Amino acid sequence: MDDRKVLISLDDGSSDDDDAIVPQKDTVQSSKPIQDFGSNLTEEPTPTSLSTEAPGISGNHQEIDTDQPPLLGHNALPIVTNIPINGNAGHSNRDIENSEPIFHLRSRTAAASTPNYESLDYEVCENTLFQEEQRQRLTERFSLRKDVIRWIIFIQIGIITALIACTIDIIIEELSELKYAFLYRSVQQNVPLSDSSSGDLVIPYLYWLLFSILPVAFGAAMVTYIEPITAGSGIPQVKSYLNGVKIPRIVRIKTLAVKAIGVITSVVGGLAGGKEGPMIHAGAVVAAGISQGKSTTFVKDFRIFKAFRDDHEKRDFVLGGGAAGVSAAFGAPIGGMLFSLEEAASFWNQNLIWRTLVASIISVFTLNIVLSAYHGLNDFTFTGLFNLGKFDTPLKFDYFELPIFMILGVTGGLLGAAWNSLNTKINKFRKRFIPWKIGKVLEAVVVAMMGVTLACLMIYFINDCRPLGNDPTNNPVQLFCEDNEYNAVAALWFQTPEATVRSLFHDPPGSHKILTLALFTVVYYVLSCATFGLNVSLGVFIPTALVGAAWGRLFAMLAFYLFPEAEFLHPGKYALIGAAANLGGVLRMTISLSVILMETTGIESSFFFPLIIALISAKWVGDYFNEGIYDTQIQVNHVPMLTWEPLPQYKGLAAREILSSPVVCIKLRDRAHYIYHVLKKCDHNGFPVVDDVHGDRRSEGRVCGIILRSQLIVILLKSLYVENKHFWLPETSIQTFRDVYPRYPSIKDVRELDEKINYTVDLSMFMNPSPVRVNPHDSVPRIFQIFRALGLRHLLVINNENRIAGIITRRDFIYK
Repeated sequence: MDDRKVLISLDDGSSDDDDAIVPQKDTVQSSKPIQDFGSNLTEEPTPTSLSTEAPGISGNHQEIDTDQPPLLGHNALPIVTNIPINGNAGHSNRDIENSEPIFHLRSRTAAASTPNYESLDYEVCENTLFQEEQRQRLTERFSLRKDVIRWIIFIQIGIITALIACTIDIIIEELSELKYAFLYRSVQQNVPLSDSSSGDLVIPYLYWLLFSILPVAFGAAMVTYIEPITAGSGIPQVKSYLNGVKIPRIVRIKTLAVKAIGVITSVVGGLAGGKEGPMIHAGAVVAAGISQGKSTTFVKDFRIFKAFRDDHEKRDFVLGGGAAGVSAAFGAPIGGMLFSLEEAASFWNQNLIWRTLVASIISVFTLNIVLSAYHGLNDFTFTGLFNLGKFDTPLKFDYFELPIFMILGVTGGLLGAAWNSLNTKINKFRKRFIPWKIGKVLEAVVVAMMGVTLACLMIYFINDCRPLGNDPTNNPVQLFCEDNEYNAVAALWFQTPEATVRSLFHDPPGSHKILTLALFTVVYYVLSCATFGLNVSLGVFIPTALVGAAWGRLFAMLAFYLFPEAEFLHPGKYALIGAAANLGGVLRMTISLSVILMETTGIESSFFFPLIIALISAKWVGDYFNEGIYDTQIQVNHVPMLTWEPLPQYKGLAAREILSSPVVCIKLRDRAHYIYHVLKKCDHNGFPVVDDVHGDRRSEGRVCGIILRSQLIVILLKSLYVENKHFWLPETSIQTFRDVYPRYPSIKDVRELDEKINYTVDLSMFMNPSPVRVNPHDSVPRIFQIFRALGLRHLLVINNENRIAGIITRRDFIYK
């Protein structure tokens, strides 16, 4: 293996403990402020690294004292100190001589500049308590009842997600209408005539700045100071969660509240972004909250849906919530389902697809009823937040246009790759040079001011007047134009970005000058690139579609100028193709994007072919240079995502070359005092359970299962010892562990076992007796497929004698 490659020290997960003092098997240690995707958190992580003396420690390590001599190198052996973790946990020093090595240094050093992440337990722990519950369900016909409840939850997810989307949309629409109506009156009062010398644009400009700065500053302050995880669209975070990475605070009620307010203030403030992306995050939070039947934020347990309190069940509901959010945003139930499967989901099956589709349909139906009633419609035609309108005439194409569509796709791929690269560099610059919270808020204000200033400069210097009657905005301003004319440049800016996309799709030919669209494309391209990554809640879909629609329509205008007899050059058609190509170049999605665009515009199925040609061309060209913006954000923030295929570096390797050893093991019947000190002195989350142990050499015992850290803490906290078994055994069930989900207690919540130092814990009924195991000689690509397909957190490597050879976690598949 190439030693120049650095293995990121990522764990399959850690508990909520914040007293860890050793690098965890599957976490990333950070010496810098934690960066959460698009946001730049200034919170210092809990000090978990040993010290600068041992920056390269990885594997399933043990506790060492920080005052010991510095390590001499990768092969240096530590001095055994105080408490032998894999040896006897008593107080006698005689046990130290027989104890196992404290830790093992790997040849691939761990990255020390990345944040800590945990893995989720998607593997079902089929222990004795779980099996008893399954047998009871067979006799009580509980399986059918659970399936019915699951359907009810998915329907509730669709309804509540749609109601939240309606609330956000109505507030944005009302506030935006008030804002632009006031600006319209201000312009009419201060610049009433066509002669610019008699008018003054400064006062409307100041008003515009004020109405942009105030909401943007408020929203950025909420995101920065209250819940930084809400910055950006939230799609990278949800995608990481569904892949098995625990992102802190991602599905909390407070996150949803800040996200909703942040989206409203950002869109009303006029930033180059949209409300569609954050709706996916909102749907995920709704799904996670409803499915658990309790709120840890308000410390309220409704005592319902207890059977769904585990990561495996919660994952499926979060996927349904994300699909419902997409469907509500675009009014596209099929597109929402495909978006979740194509972009977000890492694990899915046929039943999950069906439930997700139902949640999406319910979400669109609910939103349609509410918004149609709000707008006074009787035919329920208001399908989604992202309403692009229907084309008056069916869009048709000739076969000689297909190469043109392909060229537009290539252009979109190049522009998208350049946008992703520029945005990544800007965000890296932010993280390095703007680490202060007040600086993040001021940066958002500066970008908002920059957008208003550029818009006013375009309006002032470009003379693009069009006759009234075909005006695309509700508030057409005369602004330096003659009577019965409106300013086409102002029409592009005096409305929300979504309304501008709709205008570019449906404005009649001749509605804009070539210079207007050319400058607007360049300005909004740069503006959207500078906006995405601010500490505000905004999506990237709308500005990307807007830029693509602008240069797509511009292409049709230029071509018509050169070939005035070409009747096929419909500007709205090429605006749609340009939007699709630009979206494909930035997001790198194909099927779901084409379906979403078809559902939001109502175009015929025959036009699906040009759309897919443009999208595929954009994706292929963009993939040659870099990855999509969501994957790029995930990589920049060092999130341990598992791709669909293993990295090329793993070809030809075997399990013995990537495993970590020695492993901290626990005997099938072990002392409570030993377990307590293991949990105190290391922060691993999975411990093989062994028997047939000679002395205290636990790692040489025969493997009979695996026990999780959260289970051990609950066992100690509730005193589930062999000595008092007759007290707790009748009342203990799998629900005992589900009741504390998802915020498991910390080992600090367990009091010292002074009076129970000799108590014993029997793990036979708590451990998972059938963990997934592989042989040291198995190939890494095959192990990767097993690990990813089953959603594992720990994978035991067992030799031919059924003794533990090592352990593999998520971080062992991640290279830096």
